[in-house]
Amino acid sequence: MSGLKLGVSQQQPCNYLPDRQERLLFTLPDEPLDAQFYQQLLTLNFRRSGEQIYTTYCEGCQQCQSVRLEATAFQLNSNQRRLWNKAKRTSWRYQLVQHSNTEDCTEKYYALYQSYIDTKHADSSMSPTSPEQMSYLWQADWLKIQFLEQYIGEDLVAVTVVDTTADAFSAVYTFYQTGHALAFGTLAILALIEQAKTENVHFVYLGYYIQHCQKMSYKAKFLPQQRFIAGEWLSFR
Repeated sequence: MSGLKLGVSQQQPCNYLPDRQERLLFTLPDEPLDAQFYQQLLTLNFRRSGEQIYTTYCEGCQQCQSVRLEATAFQLNSNQRRLWNKAKRTSWRYQLVQHSNTEDCTEKYYALYQSYIDTKHADSSMSPTSPEQMSYLWQADWLKIQFLEQYIGEDLVAVTVVDTTADAFSAVYTFYQTGHALAFGTLAILALIEQAKTENVHFVYLGYYIQHCQKMSYKAKFLPQQRFIAGEWLSFR
C-alpha cells in the first residue's frame, strides 16, 4: 500500500459545511484495484465513488469521520427497536441481491431513484438526474457490489448500494420512496446489520459522520460505533 499513487483535487466549497473548503485525495485511473486492497483502504477513512476511491484531505478540518459498526456488538435503541418491530408487523421485507447485468439495475431502479432525487435533492448537484448518473454508483468491475432491496408487499420501496468485501459491508448510497410511515433509511442500516450477522461479516461501514451537517449527523444514533479520527478508530457508546 505504500506504493499507492494518489491525486489531489483543487480546493472547492464544501458540499456539507458551507463555511469550509474541501479537498480530496483520490486513486488515479491506472492504479490496480481489488476488493482486498479496497478493504484495507476502508480502514483508512477511504470511500468509493464509481471506479475511484477517495478520502478527505482538508486543511485544518477533520469533520468527515468514517463510521463503522461491529455487527455482533450493535444494540438497537428504543426508537430503532420500535421501528424494526413495526416494519416486521407489516408486509415489509428485505433481500440482499447481486445482478450480473447492470442494465437490469438501471431498468429496475431508475424510477425510484429519480423520484427520490427530485423530492429530496432537487436543489443539489445531483439534480437533474439521469440513468447514467445513477449507474455510476455501482461502476467498479473489480468489486462485488450488492443491492439491499426493501419491499412493501411486492412494491420496491428502497435500495441501498452495498460494497462487499470479505470483512465488511459498506453502504454507498440509499434511495427510497419518500413520505412513507416507515423510515426506510434507518431500516436499511438495521437490515444490513442483520445480514452481516447472518453472513459472519465483521463490519458495516456507514460512510462519513459530520457532526454539524444535519444530513450526516443521524449516523451517531447507531451504537456502539467506531469513528476514524486523527488516524485511529475510536469507540463511541
